[in-house]
Amino acid sequence: MKKTLLFILFCISQTFYSQADCATALAVCGNSSITYSPTGIGLVNENLGGCLTSGEHNSIWYKLTIATSGTLTFDLVPTSSDADYDWAIYGPNATCGSLGSPIRCNAATVIGVGASTGMNMTSTITNAIGGSSTPYCMYMDVVAGQTYYLYIDNWVGAGSTATAPFSLTWGGTATLASPFTNPALQPNPFVPPGIPAANPADPREILICSSPALFDFSTLTAGILNGNPNFTISYHTTQNNALSGASPITAPIIVNTTTTYYYSIHYEDPTNPNNALNSCRQIGAFKFKLGNITANDVTIFACNNNKKGQGVFNLTTANVYSGSLSVTTTYFPTLANLNAGTGLISNPYQHESAEGTVYALVKTGDGCSDIAVITLSFYPEVVVNDTTLRFCTIDPDLKTASFNLSTANVTSQPGTTKKYYPSLTDATNDTNEISLFTNYISPNGVVYVRVINANGCYGIAKITLEVIPLVYSTVLKDKTICIEDRTTLDAGAGFSGYEWSTGATTQTISGVGVGTYWVKLKTGDCIALQTVKVYPSEQPVITSVDISNTTVTINANAGTAPYKYSMDGILWQDSNVFTNIKRGDHKIYIKDSYDCEPIEIGIVVPNLVNVITPNGDGINDIIDYSALANKQNLIFNIFDRYGNKIFQADKFNNYKWDGTSGNKKVPTGSYWYSVSWNENDKKGTPIKYTGWVLVKNRE
Repeated sequence: MKKTLLFILFCISQTFYSQADCATALAVCGNSSITYSPTGIGLVNENLGGCLTSGEHNSIWYKLTIATSGTLTFDLVPTSSDADYDWAIYGPNATCGSLGSPIRCNAATVIGVGASTGMNMTSTITNAIGGSSTPYCMYMDVVAGQTYYLYIDNWVGAGSTATAPFSLTWGGTATLASPFTNPALQPNPFVPPGIPAANPADPREILICSSPALFDFSTLTAGILNGNPNFTISYHTTQNNALSGASPITAPIIVNTTTTYYYSIHYEDPTNPNNALNSCRQIGAFKFKLGNITANDVTIFACNNNKKGQGVFNLTTANVYSGSLSVTTTYFPTLANLNAGTGLISNPYQHESAEGTVYALVKTGDGCSDIAVITLSFYPEVVVNDTTLRFCTIDPDLKTASFNLSTANVTSQPGTTKKYYPSLTDATNDTNEISLFTNYISPNGVVYVRVINANGCYGIAKITLEVIPLVYSTVLKDKTICIEDRTTLDAGAGFSGYEWSTGATTQTISGVGVGTYWVKLKTGDCIALQTVKVYPSEQPVITSVDISNTTVTINANAGTAPYKYSMDGILWQDSNVFTNIKRGDHKIYIKDSYDCEPIEIGIVVPNLVNVITPNGDGINDIIDYSALANKQNLIFNIFDRYGNKIFQADKFNNYKWDGTSGNKKVPTGSYWYSVSWNENDKKGTPIKYTGWVLVKNRE
């Protein structure tokens, strides 16, 4: 039964004369295929017998032990047109030096690539002499435990040294003994050292950090054995030595990347040193490949936020190795720490540091390493400057203004963004951000702005907020004028701009009458809106007029004292008393200190009657004021000398008195009387006329 070993058995075309003798025959372990290129003969030119009569030419000897009984066949196929392979099998259990005649022998002429020979299940011959054309002999029935020798010879003419590789594969139902196919002996797969080469046909590769380099091959042993007991490994510089175990490498040697090296796995039966399996070897080839790495010195950057002097560096972003190998990188604050393996930076993702250097140890899984210097630098500083914002008040009482914080010139660097905060702590911690920064209502105070550049670095600037109070005119006052007059309004000097409700843009406006006006007064960027009123002066009011005989007394209020009085509107006096006024109708004029159009009323100075003689003679019989009947609220009262009212004349008695009281004549004597009314003017000015009369009653 055909078996395949877990490792490739390398039998490359070389001169292995020590295996070209029966005594040093190579062990065939398991039904693995064999490839070989025999050259020359061994130390002994064996007596071959059988169909082989011309001796050895380019030969190789193999020893095989049967593991399970059955039939055994093989195919031997040359891989060169120069080949003409003969072969013979001796046994069972023959010994070198007394092999006897072969039990299978074939010297048929089989030449050229693909011209195979061997044993199969259809041939019936056991011996094919030279020159015959029967390349195959019949199979063999073999029994477990038997040993056989297989001789293979490339016959290309006597004395020829030409070589030609062949490949041999086993067939039949029998199996050949091998410790490498017995799970009881080899429970685990062997693990070849190194990694596959780019070309899978080439030897595997072990990385070394420099070439040439001193290498201890024993460091590979445990990995290759993979826990399998009773196997040993030796290392060799040739395949021949690996196959035979000769000249093992027993100490570290200088290796390079051009030489092919071999390892040889050898079974050792712990209970039977003569066990045929002990001669089984499995070999493998490997080479060394330069695996040294070059680390890159790198500069990385972090932010020196707000001139703190410390940045948070992510050391893992430093591209210290750009090769294809898998590496691990560790970081140290100093080269001394790296060399001593101390002071490892435990959190390279957030390494807080000032500007300086750290050191990276870049190491492959094979132990190759290099050191990179990581320079820690700060990004260009975010340059900021404190500034002041001055805005006009929007609420003079609260002394607040609406500040547009974005207008604060805190940096001249382009490509920055700004965030605003009520305190330095908030700006540092990025908390309580001011969202309405274009309309920030505040009294005098400070805010802070975090200026961030494209690298995410920031600086913090202070913005001082100053509320500008509005400046109002101190000379612009409300005025009172005569309603018919015009006046001038003056906002005063010192403002940078004026805008009146009339449309004027001058300091003063003239010819304005009674009304309400406003002016916008500009001081810097602030505009104060000030209102001014022009009031009509309050006209004086003649509250009453007292007439006593020819004396007229004017009583007034309202308006603004002092008053001026006139009886003709031309001549004016300060006194409210006019004397020697003739009887009849008169005009009274009054004006206050504003000298407006005077107030005018009409009065009547009644005819004065001082004596009546009510004797019926028709002369001075009565006092008659019926001429005043058209006046409002006309009342005519008579009083005795004690002030007692003894008579009232009204519309029922036609405002006349005939010297009686209670229909009786009053005694002769002097009596006081008063006549009062309201003038028929708009104000209904009350007029009071007083006098005395002598009544002479005769019986």
